[in-house]
Amino acid sequence: MNYYFSRTLQCSFDDAVRRTTDALSKAGFGIITEIDLKETFKKKLGADYRNYRILGACNPAIAHDALEIEDKIGTMLPCNVIVQDAGAGNVEVAAIDPVASMTAVDNPALKAPATKVREMLKGVVESL
Repeated sequence: MNYYFSRTLQCSFDDAVRRTTDALSKAGFGIITEIDLKETFKKKLGADYRNYRILGACNPAIAHDALEIEDKIGTMLPCNVIVQDAGAGNVEVAAIDPVASMTAVDNPALKAPATKVREMLKGVVESL
């Protein structure tokens, strides 16, 4: 079972981040965390790294529902979406498949919200 959905774009890295953020917003997700690994690795390790951004996407209504079902599910939130330089003018966007990640939690009631988020994230990636 794949644990993510992805699509490769031919555009600049910054354009891919903007397009991804806009598509997530249109689908009802807010970005509540943003981690720039290139900057972090340079600052903390002195290491060069390609452009790689982790966007923490959250749909508050569905997150609330999931937390009502399973109060520790917050350990698996938000849904991560990555944007990374894939070389040769390509940028890959990949999103977690929440159904795959929920297999680690023994609570069948989470399947419905996870499936809903899966379809939403899949739609975002496909729309790019």
